Amino acid sequence: MSVLGYSDIISGPLAQYLQISAQIGGDVSQHSALVRDAFNAQFQFVQLASESSQPSNNDLMNLLGPTSEKIRQIQDYREKHRTSPYFNHLSAISESIPALGWVTISPAPSPYVKEMNDAGQFYTNRVLKEWKEKDKKHFDWAKAWVQTLSDLQAFVKQHHTTGLVWSGKGAPPKGGAPPPPGCPPPPPVLDLSSMGGAGDAGLDRSALFAEINRGENVTKGLKKVTSDMQTHKNPTLRQGPAPFKTSAASSVSAGRPAQVDKPPSFVRDGKKWMIEYQKGNNNLLVENAEMNNVVYLFKCENSTVQIRGKINSITLDSCKKTSVVFDSLVSSMEFINCQSVQMQVLGKVPTISIDKTDGCQIYLSSESLDVDIISSKSSEMNVMVPKGDGDYTELPIPEQYRTKINSKKTLTTEIVENKG
Repeated sequence: MSVLGYSDIISGPLAQYLQISAQIGGDVSQHSALVRDAFNAQFQFVQLASESSQPSNNDLMNLLGPTSEKIRQIQDYREKHRTSPYFNHLSAISESIPALGWVTISPAPSPYVKEMNDAGQFYTNRVLKEWKEKDKKHFDWAKAWVQTLSDLQAFVKQHHTTGLVWSGKGAPPKGGAPPPPGCPPPPPVLDLSSMGGAGDAGLDRSALFAEINRGENVTKGLKKVTSDMQTHKNPTLRQGPAPFKTSAASSVSAGRPAQVDKPPSFVRDGKKWMIEYQKGNNNLLVENAEMNNVVYLFKCENSTVQIRGKINSITLDSCKKTSVVFDSLVSSMEFINCQSVQMQVLGKVPTISIDKTDGCQIYLSSESLDVDIISSKSSEMNVMVPKGDGDYTELPIPEQYRTKINSKKTLTTEIVENKG
């Protein structure tokens, strides 16, 4: 089912994306050929996982080589064609194609695919804005690509919820390119003879019907309930046994394992800066970063990060009482599942996204007053707008709304101000 599900993506939205790319032509068409090869390489890898048991880490990295190489070629193509009239198209693909790296993510690869899809949204929006009135093909192109990654996310969530599943019973594969995909094996033939013949007592239907047809005699073997067995006539039976009480230690660990603090880390993995499990560290500094780099903070507490130079995007995930100060971003600043966080932009930021966050302070610069702030399922959000004298004006982001059904039988929503 996993192989068939991936095949549906290739023959569905990906095929539509490739078809429209060929119609647009030029760099978009050439770029899409690399995308096609990347998905085909991963399709072969997914099929291999369905036929084999899990290999060693070294063999796994070798098996992932063809997909990784195509991803590198896709991103290199964008870097070498910055003067292309379709640069936004190339960037939308390059920023989101790392979604194919879900095979290395555990225990929840599906959100990672969505994260990469969102990373390319800045450029797909540019494509829509630039070509909306010129050529509808480009609108359909952007829609097909976003749908491809959306279907990939749904596929991963359904078939590989906690990570890539090696479901086969064959020997672990060794390093090298996986074999080309083949036809799935036929379903096994159901052997009815192994279930017993007509003379088998456990499956003898005639004996079953004979037992049912005994009529009133069928109840002769039942035990009679006397008065002392009835709870409404014997109150002592209603008390029942004492409820089971768990110890304090077992009640804490029941339902989920105890959370283990991991050591803090600050590493750069290609274009991604990973800052994780930092606590009480106010001297975190990211410098010498490039424009296509992203910074990802995960489960940091009481820490401050300063980022110098213009980069692509910043994400704070599950952080508490953490602040980030940066120069400029190409794409977006994102807060996910955070508490009491702050950000300050010194230059330009196009988009700020706040999701499932309680307590978010946003300090803007004079260059970023046209920023788009998108919030959902969040509270206690405030925007600090500079006055020009070094001071700020605090503006709360609305959290309450009133929705009514209008005369056209559609919904009309308005902000409800909190007067309290």
